[in-house]
Amino acid sequence: MGVDNNSISVSLEKLERFIAAALRRAGLPEADAATVAGLMAQADLQGSDGHGIIRLPQYIRRIRSGGINVRPDIRVVADMPGMAIVDGDNGMGHLVVSRATELAIDKARTQGAAWVGTRRSNHAGPASLYSAMPLRHDMVGIYFAVGNANHLPPWGGTDMLLSTNPISVGVPAGDEPPVVLDMATTVAAYGKVKAKAKRGEMMPEGWMIDREGRPLLDPTRSDEGFLMPIGGHKGYGLALIVGLLAGTLNGAAMGRDVVDFNKDHVTPTNTGQAMLVLNLAAFGPVGGFKEAVDRLVGDLRGSARMPGTDRIWIPGEQSHARRQRYRETGIPVSRGVAAELDQLARELEIPPLA
Repeated sequence: MGVDNNSISVSLEKLERFIAAALRRAGLPEADAATVAGLMAQADLQGSDGHGIIRLPQYIRRIRSGGINVRPDIRVVADMPGMAIVDGDNGMGHLVVSRATELAIDKARTQGAAWVGTRRSNHAGPASLYSAMPLRHDMVGIYFAVGNANHLPPWGGTDMLLSTNPISVGVPAGDEPPVVLDMATTVAAYGKVKAKAKRGEMMPEGWMIDREGRPLLDPTRSDEGFLMPIGGHKGYGLALIVGLLAGTLNGAAMGRDVVDFNKDHVTPTNTGQAMLVLNLAAFGPVGGFKEAVDRLVGDLRGSARMPGTDRIWIPGEQSHARRQRYRETGIPVSRGVAAELDQLARELEIPPLA
């Protein structure tokens, strides 16, 4: 395990073991703890550090406060050949969304396309974890979610009625890495704000403004303002649509009903997510599609660049590169997060991470 001035480096396996041990101690069955730990560690492995192990103390607080059901009865409550709704029974979001994604993949095998929504779920980590799952089956994954706290007002307003409401799309390729877009409908996801605060860093201008419209740069003062939508009013509109599809359509929380799980550790969040899976085989030869994606990726990457641009990146390429690098060098965990995890380990009476 290597160290530098601002972080320690931890192997993927050690990260998974620590998370699983903490979740088991908090009451999750062994298999469920392993599933959640694997997905959380994958978030850190790809560089989505605002959604990985940094969230563990928060999850444990909610579990201990009764805000999450550690033994949920995750079940299908609406079912047709090309769609379903999964009721998560207030279980860990990673378990609920994994179940919904697996069901969508299974349905898409015979139907060509399938939409599965969730209700009574919880925070499930970065969206790309789930849009990437269908890739292994030569399928496209499109994921929508309602964020777990409202940090976005309607365009021109100041009342927090919308969240970061992410969307992620995973598209298979051939020799190239898959194209995986993972974006919040705000300029930055709130998890990145939390990560900046943990590292003692300032936010770039453009992430947040205060209620007077002035730039807000200190992440520890995030309650004094709100996140900015991407593309101005267009991002506001997109956040609304994603919330309607992932939340309202499934009978999950949206708008004023969204529970801020950063502050409220007791109230069930009734989080909604949705997964759309498209089976490539239903559209034509799979190999031909992948070859076309590879050609397009090559054209984009090899296209003329602006002065000062070293490389044109494809969505998902940098995460792919981090996975490869971090598997060799270890996953960086900021010292502030590591100290909090050490405290959590003492409370749970489990071996420390570092």
